[in-house]
Amino acid sequence: MTTTSQLSTSLIAHLKPDRVKERSEAVLDLPTPRMAGAPLMELLARRKSHREFAPTPLPIELLSDLLWAAFGINRPDTGGRTAPSAMNAQEIDVYAAMAGGTYVLDARPHQLHRVAEVDARELAGYTDFVDHATLDLIYVADTAHTREVPIAEQELYAAACAGAIAQNVYLFCAGHGLSTVLRGWFDRVALGQALRLGHHEKVLFTQTVGFAAH
Repeated sequence: MTTTSQLSTSLIAHLKPDRVKERSEAVLDLPTPRMAGAPLMELLARRKSHREFAPTPLPIELLSDLLWAAFGINRPDTGGRTAPSAMNAQEIDVYAAMAGGTYVLDARPHQLHRVAEVDARELAGYTDFVDHATLDLIYVADTAHTREVPIAEQELYAAACAGAIAQNVYLFCAGHGLSTVLRGWFDRVALGQALRLGHHEKVLFTQTVGFAAH
């Protein structure tokens, strides 16, 4: 990590607000969460961010499963997806940046379409670990799908949808021995240009995925 990156990270850490310390004296003790025998609870228990990645590419079958879990169609009759979106706008496009180029997910036929020959992974984050991971998912909001949403709230709604997609990826990785981390610190303008985005599209977050480094 460069000196500038270290200083920026330190500054961000110091800017984090303190949690509210004043709490009500009324307390409701909760039972210990029941993790055994509940697959979702077990995945949540293992869910975490990792920042060390091996350069091993993901097998195509594993990549396919990952992308379906992220934002695939789980109700073919209605086109419903694995992550919610306000008013069913489905305004998030999921891009996959890999060594062979950058692709966008077309959920209905479950295909990746290459949109750029450029390896956009180097633009997906300022931190050094992204140089070693084989896959960066890029979440792009397309406001052409949210015209019914008030302009002031479009990005908020899109961010909520992208967050749900990112959590799907976290849980998938927890269940398949993969590492992942969600990131918001990168050059959105440069990445948007590399993806050839239109004026109605905006990069929200990126998420690095790969095998853990040993």
